[in-house]
Amino acid sequence: MIKQNKIRPFLKWAGGKYRLLDRICSLLPGGKQLIEPFVGGGAVFLNTNFEHCLLNDANADLITLYQVLQKEGHQFIETCRSFFVKKLNSEKSYYHLRKRFNECLEPIERSALFLYLNRHGYNGLCRYNIKKNEFNVPFGRYLKPYFPEKEMYYFYEKSKRATFVCEDFTKTMKRAKKGSVVYCDPPYVPLNATSCFTTYRAGGFSLEEQKKLALLAEKLSVKGIPVLLSNHSNHFTYDVYQSALIKEFMVQRFISCKAEERTAVRELLAFYTPLT
Repeated sequence: MIKQNKIRPFLKWAGGKYRLLDRICSLLPGGKQLIEPFVGGGAVFLNTNFEHCLLNDANADLITLYQVLQKEGHQFIETCRSFFVKKLNSEKSYYHLRKRFNECLEPIERSALFLYLNRHGYNGLCRYNIKKNEFNVPFGRYLKPYFPEKEMYYFYEKSKRATFVCEDFTKTMKRAKKGSVVYCDPPYVPLNATSCFTTYRAGGFSLEEQKKLALLAEKLSVKGIPVLLSNHSNHFTYDVYQSALIKEFMVQRFISCKAEERTAVRELLAFYTPLT
């Protein structure tokens, strides 16, 4: 069910699944509705063909951006374009606009600034100060940041079949019913104590939440709803996903807080097969 010509998400996103689409879609079964409790950049949503998609993320800025693009379309894309000009691609402008973003409450402007920061910030990271919940990624120093017009228009068209929500992942998963297919791409279990992949939103994602996610996936499979999960491959994930079919493979890291950590790591896909 994957598209022949794969579509890239319009956002840079740590842990994005664009390069793993073939692996994911080889295990993802067909159905009427795709549910993603951790949609992130939306690579799976963009490259599959479900009648409807329920897409959730804990990052409120991300979901607001998707909702604004879904509602405003062309007009919003042109607003975003106005930030992709040479005079705004400087350290001074970036930090001014980052401060403006952190103080802004108006959804359209905040969403346009979120895209600007995503494309002009260091290494495409999305990181917040946990105490203040302020975006704090430094300037990226790119010669000419790419404006993803084509990708935004594709997302806008595809979003007509989607519902975007920002809620606890457990609530999203409990919305699943017969005909639903669930794909979960949670913040990964850390590879080590200094791993930085879980700070894409204030608060992180605890090991207890990882266990809760695995238990919910197993319960849904008992009800006849298939669930596919992505994560790092280690002793913890093998233990919590023990009732699932596990496929393991190596993945090259492209986004990391440290250049030396952009190496190949072991990941897995855990598939909870429907039991009824």
